[in-house]
Amino acid sequence: MFSAENSQLIPGILLWGIEVIKVIQRLKSPALTAVLKLITELGTDKFYLPVILFIFWWIDEKKGFRLGILMLLSAWINTLLKSTFKQPRPFNIDPSLGLAYEGTYGAPSGHAQYALSFWVPIAAWLAGGKTGRKRAVVWAAAIFFVLLIGFTRLYLGVHFPTDLLAGWGVGAIVLLLMYFLSPLFTKHLAGQVRSQNILAALAALIMISVYPGDRSLPAVFLGFCLGYNIMKKNFPFSPQSEIKEKKISVMLLRCITGFAGLVVIYFVLRLLFPGEGSLFSYIPFWGETSPFYELGRFIRYGMVGLWASAGAPMIFQRMGLSFAAGNNEEPKND
Repeated sequence: MFSAENSQLIPGILLWGIEVIKVIQRLKSPALTAVLKLITELGTDKFYLPVILFIFWWIDEKKGFRLGILMLLSAWINTLLKSTFKQPRPFNIDPSLGLAYEGTYGAPSGHAQYALSFWVPIAAWLAGGKTGRKRAVVWAAAIFFVLLIGFTRLYLGVHFPTDLLAGWGVGAIVLLLMYFLSPLFTKHLAGQVRSQNILAALAALIMISVYPGDRSLPAVFLGFCLGYNIMKKNFPFSPQSEIKEKKISVMLLRCITGFAGLVVIYFVLRLLFPGEGSLFSYIPFWGETSPFYELGRFIRYGMVGLWASAGAPMIFQRMGLSFAAGNNEEPKND
């Protein structure tokens, strides 16, 4: 990381960015800082994960799956690029700018990248079939959210303007790749479950090989893909056909069941598998330095992805909170 004492080593573009942040922070007030800290959380997985699962479990599993894959790949690319460029954040150079703290490198901005990767598909779906003013309002709202998230990062002193531009650029590239490549996969691999599973496994292997520093995203990606195929083959789940018949109580029970399952899987496996949080960390080779830690972590995150796309839909059907796609029986609400 750079330091303020080594300002002669700081690229001019970053020094310009610091001046931009200082101008923005003239608006600084405790109330505005609190509000923007809350808004900036809308650019994290704390917001995106529940929304993606909501779409998958309650609205349209196909759209939820595609958006989930898009965001997972976007997150992995961002993590890879951050670790490659190792660019400091504004508060690393001038601590007085830090109204929030981030422990990772700065460029490209993950918040900017994810906001574009998320809101553009959402806007495209919501604007579909609309014309004129309604369509314009949808796209204007999406652009507003993307820019607002970016502004919070400048105000809080955690990103340079160039970080945002880089994040939006990478996000746009990811969207274009998904737009042009998805039809190819759909055309050539439609119905070929084995080929799809092999491709997902190869993709996860490549992700780990290229960037072995993080195995959680490849694990969730693999589990999510495998689970989706398991679900489609063995107990087809399509909430889209149930929208008109859904009752609030059914949706709430799905919410409780789905997220409770995620919490149980994540924390129970963390307690059982090797690592610093394990209940059996006192056992040799099972503590913080266990050689099996990464394997256990991969399985844990893989099970999270598997639950999201297969486990939860299966439980929904067995609890009477859903029914198999093509089945006209309405969900129970006892």
